[in-house]
Parts: sequence; C-alpha cells; structure tokens
Amino acid sequence: MIRAPEIRVIDEDKNQLGIMPVHQALALARDKGLDLVEIAPQANPPVCRIMDYGKFLYELHKKEHEAKKHQKQIQIKEIKFRPKISIHDYNFKLKHVRRFIEEGNKVKITIMIRGRERAHPEMARQIMDRVLADVADIARQDGEIKAHDWAHTVLIVPTKTGGKDAKTKNQQSSQKAVQDNSQQKGAAQKSQQEPHSD
Repeated sequence: MIRAPEIRVIDEDKNQLGIMPVHQALALARDKGLDLVEIAPQANPPVCRIMDYGKFLYELHKKEHEAKKHQKQIQIKEIKFRPKISIHDYNFKLKHVRRFIEEGNKVKITIMIRGRERAHPEMARQIMDRVLADVADIARQDGEIKAHDWAHTVLIVPTKTGGKDAKTKNQQSSQKAVQDNSQQKGAAQKSQQEPHSD
C-alpha cells in the first residue's frame, strides 16, 4: 500500500531510523514481528512507523471514545406553560427549566394559547416575562419572542452568572406574580358574571 520508493522510518520506540527503501523498512518490521504503517503520506518523503497496527487501532478507538464521552451533547428541551397556570404547576415546570439550563441545554419556552385566551395575548406575555425573569440568573434569551395565534415561544440558553440569592428572589417574585395574575383573572370573571342593568 505504500507507493513511494523511499520513506522516512521511525521505529516502535519513536527513534528516527532515517530514509530507506520501502522493502528494507518492511524487512525491519517483519524481523520485529510488527507492521509498517504510513503516518504522514503528504511528507516528502512519506513518514512510516514500525508498530503493532492492531494495538495502534485499539488505542486510536479508545482515544476517540474518551473524547466523545467528555463532549457535552447540547439539546433543545421544550417546556410548555398556560396563561392560567396554577402556582404549583408553574413552580414545577420552572424547576424543570432550571434543571435543563443547569445541565447546559437550551430550552424552548412555549406559552400555549387556546380558545378565549386568544383575546388576551397579554396574559401569555406576562407568564413569558415571568419565566424569563425567574431564570435570568442562569440563562439569557436567545432571539426574539415569537407570537403566534396558538402560542408565544422563545429560546433561552445558559449563562454562567448569578447565584443562589438571585434564584430565591426570582422564585418568590414569581409566586407573587402568579397569585396577582390569578386574583385579577378571578375578579374579571366575577365582574362578567354579575348582571348588568341598562
């Protein structure tokens, strides 16, 4: 497989043996029960090494496996909220968002809008703003918020700033905002149900 008439040879201990004809290098390799492997075909002359080719392939595979194992596979996770979400459900979903971010993943936040909620898109935007505020210590918005008839969506990505105090503060303010939103909604429904006189 080695086509050059002469090659630069390195032995199994990485010592330079100099330039020699291919047949001479092959004879050296055979005498040691090893293989002659071309490691730098573009060099002039090409560089070949005397080695155990099977062991070389095993070590190469092992290094590639280790490199892949240490590579972080970034994924895009999606968490869906509703404008009328309860405090318990909100905190449960927020916990998942934060965990995904802390694992280094990107998260797509989707605020689902259905039926009569389409007449009040500001409710979806309030929840979206709250989520963004509650993860501001560990994540940032990536791109613009996209508004559709059926949902508002945004992608958030990890940052490396913030801390425990910011997390606690954000969660407390989030609970208050969800409570306020629920109270406003209840008052609006009560108002609609009361009879009106002309």
